[in-house]
Amino acid sequence: MRGVGIEEIEAARDRIKGLIRRTPVETSASLAEIAGQPVHLKFEHHQFTGSFKLRGATNAVEQLSEAERARGVTGASTGNHGRALAFAARRAGVRCVICMSALVPRNKVEAIGGEGAEIRIVGRSQDDAQEEVDRLVADEGMVMVPPFDDARVIAGQGTLGLELLEDVPDLAVALVQLSGGGLISGVAAALKARKPGIRVIGITMTRGAAMHASLAAGKPVPVEELPTLADSLGGGIGLGNRHTFAMVRDLVDEVVLLSEDEIADGVRHAYRRERQVVEGGGVVGISALLHRRIRPEGPVAAILTGASIDMDLHYRLISGENVDLMREAG
Repeated sequence: MRGVGIEEIEAARDRIKGLIRRTPVETSASLAEIAGQPVHLKFEHHQFTGSFKLRGATNAVEQLSEAERARGVTGASTGNHGRALAFAARRAGVRCVICMSALVPRNKVEAIGGEGAEIRIVGRSQDDAQEEVDRLVADEGMVMVPPFDDARVIAGQGTLGLELLEDVPDLAVALVQLSGGGLISGVAAALKARKPGIRVIGITMTRGAAMHASLAAGKPVPVEELPTLADSLGGGIGLGNRHTFAMVRDLVDEVVLLSEDEIADGVRHAYRRERQVVEGGGVVGISALLHRRIRPEGPVAAILTGASIDMDLHYRLISGENVDLMREAG
């Protein structure tokens, strides 16, 4: 298997210590009652910039040479990676250009601009945005920091797995968001290196689940991006995927797909029962437990990966409105 190992993840932990927040793990009595097992929630939405993406972005930026720093960094993003890379670059005094599709929610675009990055809106897919990144690399010599398919990024995200196992030593099942695969690859590599018997389950949405489709096809395939409450899980995995496809294929035990209604219920539960504001993509572990899509044997952990939800949308969801972003997009 190609990919990132425990040594790279441990080195990343040492490299980014003090530059990221070691986020807490809290138990959930309400979800434990449903699951019939102890349930632990990793509050990664409390991370600086509001998502786990800061771990990988910081690990990548901290390894830039002086020549690379002078050229600046760029990357394509569905929102959270862009904000994290902008934050890490500004802290390091490095120019940053973030490329996004028109499907990225306005609140996330504004948050990235607030971190000092230059913004380019290109097309209606992550692949369209990536084309602009490739142009910046070719024409201006900028350094690309990908959102997931990068060894430095994967190792940074894997530090979350090390923290999780330190806080929950008897962990049996980890529910991890599945999108491009950077997070779940790093977390699975860390967990299984330390405790091989742990089951790692990828959770994603039914609308435009690129990694799930690619696993079914046996190779990376393009998937149409569709409006979804789990917008942070959108985007392709890249037809030339170098790391995450193989790592997910070899390390992830199961994949669960969620409907929009199930994701909405997760947002509501996080707010009403856990007192947490979490975006759609960030609650999918809760959603899977809530709807009994997972029947864990032993202590289970779910990661609340991000808080970057439009607050008007959040209000509509917690008020009980049946929100269909596909219908609203026309």
